[in-house]
Amino acid sequence: MDIQNTSAPPRAQSAPADNPTRTRRQGGGITHDNTHHTTRFVVIGNHLVQHKELSLLAIGLSCHLQSLPTGAGADIKSLAARFPEGSTRIAAALRELEAHGYLRRERHRTQTGRIVTRTVSCNQPHASRREPVDTGCPPAKRTPPPQRRTVQKALPAVPQPSSTAPALLQSAIDLLATLRRHDPRLLLSATDTAHLVPGVAAWLERDVAPGAVRHALTTGLPDEPLRRPAALLAHRLTDRLPPPPPFRTQSAVVPPPRHPLQNCEGCDRGFRASANEDRCRDCRTTAGGAPPRTPPGHVPSHTR
Repeated sequence: MDIQNTSAPPRAQSAPADNPTRTRRQGGGITHDNTHHTTRFVVIGNHLVQHKELSLLAIGLSCHLQSLPTGAGADIKSLAARFPEGSTRIAAALRELEAHGYLRRERHRTQTGRIVTRTVSCNQPHASRREPVDTGCPPAKRTPPPQRRTVQKALPAVPQPSSTAPALLQSAIDLLATLRRHDPRLLLSATDTAHLVPGVAAWLERDVAPGAVRHALTTGLPDEPLRRPAALLAHRLTDRLPPPPPFRTQSAVVPPPRHPLQNCEGCDRGFRASANEDRCRDCRTTAGGAPPRTPPGHVPSHTR
């Protein structure tokens, strides 16, 4: 009875605090029947599928976006046509992913000048963030890099008018000053206005109405903020310049021949006619009858 059994533990040993088996249910919980994928699969991190702040819809939507090929439709309209949740819930889920860095929306300008929105799905939003390593040494003082002075590019050239009449230039100035009433972003400075005035004057001297010029400059502007509205207007004045009006030539009107003045052989009245005519129109009408009546006060030429 006094022999101690060394094989039996003296007391029950408790599992370490970080042992994950403590939280598992005995006989319950989920089990996995996994098969190794070789084609048509996507790798999803646990930081996404087990995210504590994202909703289930946002997590599932992010998994779907990461599985799409490059160039596939990822806007709200395309996703609402694919899933039954509706555009309102899908838009809310996209905002969740964008707030936590799993989604970015970037605007790009195509070669034709159109602004398009591209959706970027991020599988590791915080991968680029690196935490500083503690080396025990005081941090070195970093001198800020010298600030580069940005030199603003010159405005594009504008068409030049053939006439510099003060009335034409004043009409161009008045037109540019009223553009801000149609779009507040087209508020121009005095320097920009002086640069654009010749281009507008070139349009006006080509028989283009001021309303047509204003419509060409203010229609179809992009929705994004305009950093340099004067540059955009200068480009439109050059790119959309109409052709000059057709050259108007006065119709060549040949004046009738001016015949010499002569006296009628019938009534001795002065008239103009060709050399082969010896009687006036009245005498030719009454030819063969009584001579036409001599107008009162008429004196024959042979008695003058």
